[in-house]
Amino acid sequence: MSRILLADDSPQALRLAESILKTQGIEVVSVTDGAIALRRLPDVDPDLLITDVFLPTQSGFDLARFLKSQPEHRHIPIIFAAAPIDKFEEQDAKNAGADLILRKPFEASALLGAVESLLAKSQAARAERKPAAEDSLDRHTVRAAVTLALDAAMPAMIEELTERVLLALSSRR
Repeated sequence: MSRILLADDSPQALRLAESILKTQGIEVVSVTDGAIALRRLPDVDPDLLITDVFLPTQSGFDLARFLKSQPEHRHIPIIFAAAPIDKFEEQDAKNAGADLILRKPFEASALLGAVESLLAKSQAARAERKPAAEDSLDRHTVRAAVTLALDAAMPAMIEELTERVLLALSSRR
């Protein structure tokens, strides 16, 4: 399932975008502030960022520049959402890292078309970043390797702990 981080300080824009995206089975994590978006970035690990151009504390420009400066996040596409009255240079938005600019209120077909193409781009970039070795590792394989390592180390660990306990007990007397 795809995950989108949606940053907008307009409750109406959040509700509209959430309802459009969630009907398509997309997970949406919404925030109303740029600083909160930055704090949530690592745990959300989004496939796409949709951000209002002008947010409290950190603007969409700030968010875009930060994402594009970080190797672990630079693959995340960014859609700038702007109210009709928002004045900014679209070239500045592109220079900051915006892949696309959409005007609010969102038209469902325009939002879904943009999201669909950018999610495909994001998933392809994510797949390229993932080492092939990770594909072959599953929980069972990792657990087996950890068990073998612990089995090999266990006798020495037991001996060391026994010595420490005996030393601690003897110093109490």
